[in-house]
Amino acid sequence: MTLLRFRDVALRRGVVTALDGLSFEVARGERVALVGPSGCGKTTALRLAAGLDAPDAGAVEWPDGRPRAGIVFQDPTLLPWASAFDNVRLPLRLAGADGAAARARVEEALALVGLADSARLRPRELSGGMRMRVSLARALVTGAELLLLDEPF
Repeated sequence: MTLLRFRDVALRRGVVTALDGLSFEVARGERVALVGPSGCGKTTALRLAAGLDAPDAGAVEWPDGRPRAGIVFQDPTLLPWASAFDNVRLPLRLAGADGAAARARVEEALALVGLADSARLRPRELSGGMRMRVSLARALVTGAELLLLDEPF
């Protein structure tokens, strides 16, 4: 079953062609890696898949409807004043979920990435790798059907 489909997608930024004629499908449960040199359009494709940008031509399709997607950007993009726990809880809070169930989901996501003991730390108190794992936990906490990871390693 196809989760995501790019059909002849093109995107231009001024005089720069970021993508031109990109076509592929991602099936439910499949792992796909976009590999290429710096500047070839990998991040642009992820932003299109996340719905953060729209193509100039072609189509980005979700045959079964837009899935819940979690995205981990190249940089952690954490709230500097918030704890690791609160950074992971953010998408749940924005969706109106709070209380014991939300707290349990955040604790589970932090444990999954090995940061259960670091929940109270602020980003400045975490190593670079730990900050990336907080970002990953934030993407996982929503129960995303599609994980978009932009240079996560």
